[in-house]
Amino acid sequence: MTLAFRLARRELRGGVRGLWIVVLCLALGVAVIAAVGSLRAAVNAGLAADGRALLGGDLAIDTGPEPVPGALRQWLAGQGARTSEVVQMRSILVAPPSGRSAGQRQLVDLKAVDAAWPLVGTAGIDPSQTLPAAFADHGMLVEQIVLDRLGLKRGDSVRLGTATFHIAGVLTAEPDRVATASILGPRVLISAADLGSTGLLAPGAMVRYAVRLTAPHPAAIAAAIPDRFPGQGWRVRDPGDAAPGVTRFIDQIALFLTLVGLTSLLVGGIGVANGVRAWLDARARTIATLRCLGASPALVFAVCLIQVLALACVGIVAGLLIGAILPMAASGLLSGLLPVPPVAGVYPLPLALAAGFGILIALCFALWPLGRAARIPGGALFRDGLIPEGTRPSWPLVIVNVLLGGALVALTILASGDRRFALWFCLAALATLVLFRAGGWLVMRGSRMAGGVGGPAARLGIANLHRPGAPTPLMLLSAGLGLSTLAAVALIQGNMARQIQDQLPENAPSFFFVDIQNDQAPAFEKIVATQPGRPEMHIVPSLRARVVAVKGVPVDQVKATPDTAWALRGDRGLTYAAMPPAGTRLVAGHWWPPTYDGPPLVSFDAGLAQGWGVRVGDVIRVNVLGRDVDLKVASLRDINWRTLGINFFMVASPGLLAHAPHSNIATVKLPRAEEGALLRAVTDVLPNVTGIRVRDVLGALAGLLNQVAAALSITGGVTLLAGAFVLVGAIAAGQRRRVREAVILKTLGATRAQIRAAWLTEFGILGLVAGLIAALVGSAASYGVMHYILHTDWIFLPATLIYTLMGALAIMLVFGYAGTSAALRARPAPLLRNE
Repeated sequence: MTLAFRLARRELRGGVRGLWIVVLCLALGVAVIAAVGSLRAAVNAGLAADGRALLGGDLAIDTGPEPVPGALRQWLAGQGARTSEVVQMRSILVAPPSGRSAGQRQLVDLKAVDAAWPLVGTAGIDPSQTLPAAFADHGMLVEQIVLDRLGLKRGDSVRLGTATFHIAGVLTAEPDRVATASILGPRVLISAADLGSTGLLAPGAMVRYAVRLTAPHPAAIAAAIPDRFPGQGWRVRDPGDAAPGVTRFIDQIALFLTLVGLTSLLVGGIGVANGVRAWLDARARTIATLRCLGASPALVFAVCLIQVLALACVGIVAGLLIGAILPMAASGLLSGLLPVPPVAGVYPLPLALAAGFGILIALCFALWPLGRAARIPGGALFRDGLIPEGTRPSWPLVIVNVLLGGALVALTILASGDRRFALWFCLAALATLVLFRAGGWLVMRGSRMAGGVGGPAARLGIANLHRPGAPTPLMLLSAGLGLSTLAAVALIQGNMARQIQDQLPENAPSFFFVDIQNDQAPAFEKIVATQPGRPEMHIVPSLRARVVAVKGVPVDQVKATPDTAWALRGDRGLTYAAMPPAGTRLVAGHWWPPTYDGPPLVSFDAGLAQGWGVRVGDVIRVNVLGRDVDLKVASLRDINWRTLGINFFMVASPGLLAHAPHSNIATVKLPRAEEGALLRAVTDVLPNVTGIRVRDVLGALAGLLNQVAAALSITGGVTLLAGAFVLVGAIAAGQRRRVREAVILKTLGATRAQIRAAWLTEFGILGLVAGLIAALVGSAASYGVMHYILHTDWIFLPATLIYTLMGALAIMLVFGYAGTSAALRARPAPLLRNE
């Protein structure tokens, strides 16, 4: 080993031409994984550091649509807790009837707080003032976007429900709110003492109550609540669960981006193999000379491995530096896009993980060509082919290579938050490698059978695909892996866009109206009926319910599939009906008779039922206004959620629920030009009713989609860049052969145009095949992401795949042209003299 290190050091001192592609490929892949891991750790650190502030205290008890009971307040006070109550709902803010705003409406996310709020942190107000001063005389605080949209300023009066408020200032910071984008309206903050005057707290209103507290022993309080207040269905959260939705979102995004980084690193691994192969091809005579002088295969292998690992470490360290610095440098730009501000710093675990991936990739893809080179016999100096194509590494080295591949798969699975998905990713990556390798074999086989097709240039180009030592499989892998990722990203992006925009059904409603009281329903129907444009209306009763048990199993112990677990969290909509709603399609069971008046039954969503393991006859326990109700499943329905109509995953039988306090919700469809008039007419007569314009919601979702699409494009671009590096390496690996071929052909009378046409034919066929395989792989990958991660439909987008094919051809032809130009510039005389 001493001799091996000495020889390796001397050769490294003389330059590493040919191994630069190893450094670039590893640096790029490691940088992506390190940056994603560091950013995820920084966001998690932000959540951990601000957990109490985001939660609003040491504990938060969400009582759903039920007001916080006095008994709970008294018990918490007896435990030494300091409490603050918060009420949240959505409503319509109405500008003054005069002025440039002239009665405009704005959907807002309303939050009413008491005098103790906030228990943790400080609210930001512009101009600076105390909360009691801001709330004096029916004052309110609004986000700046409210003033911008309604054309208002500080001091202006606005109507909220039946009460008039004045704008006391702008809410610039809200300590217990995660900084996510507002989908259904910006924040408006008022005093809880003024909420009653608005008339918004009608029976059955869609409202959420919560109490936050600070206490010396919050864990003991949390543990005692279920026994002290049994059967309430309240949700108790601590700072570690301050923003569960944000945590799930960050984990999913990090998983996706990490797998994209692994794909980039996998592409980089092909680049390592190509770079090592090109480097060894240039050093084959030197290696054969060492063998003639008595060097053993082990010594030759050790010398080459030391050099490759030294360069790999340079690339890995460069990638780690970029991955550690990039999140810190971009924290300012990302602060408005991330749910919480990331905590800048160096996080060793993500960097160590990225380094581990880099080392394993470098070894997995470098050992095979190194093992082949070590077996070059000394007699190869006197033969033309120094490394015959059939040469394979020794069996011990093959076993080591397999073990390293297994370690790479194990690290990928163990480091992933979703190990099942990571396992499928590894299997898909292996299948993709096999598919491209099989594609290379088919191309070589087909080109051998089509040797007589076309003119001399075409025949020569086709023959290049199957000649001995042809890099056809490597070229397909080099171009295809990056293009596969780009095609998958483009298809995911296109599908998401169509889900939000292009697939909006023609019969989608214009408005959702919520909080319509039973005694207001006739007035509401009359207002809608008198509007021009013959509006279509559908109104149903609405209750808020929380699932507390499924088949006798408490909700926190239900083993639901990931795509159905959302319905077990928080309050959900519940309605009742004597007859099946229009368009109902039962897939199991039967609907109850119109005059049914027995124990409560429910018609359940078939998709959720499958995810929860529910069948007809099972019992689902829900909590409605603090009372547990057992609903026996009478039927399962196939629900088409894409109609954007009124759909409930639980439709109960009338009877018991019909007597519970509730409100109604309605959908209205009318010409777009009449939407403003309808909203004004409803909110003027029924100020507690909230109208949600469907197009506004879809527009906000489209804005978020654009941000996601930009992130996807960047990640796809990184993988494509890695593929470009690898393709350059693949072309460089065969460049010496091409130079010799060009010299011989020119000596025999071939023109530059003929040689270039032959090589472009070769690259064109490779690009076409790579594009076809990439389209297939990208389609399968995008289907998996849309169906199993995003849990939505997948749409075939042929135009996107055509662009992929065109991109593959363009990339191959551009790089091929660059490679041929370099080879054609070589002068014949020096090469022939050396031979």
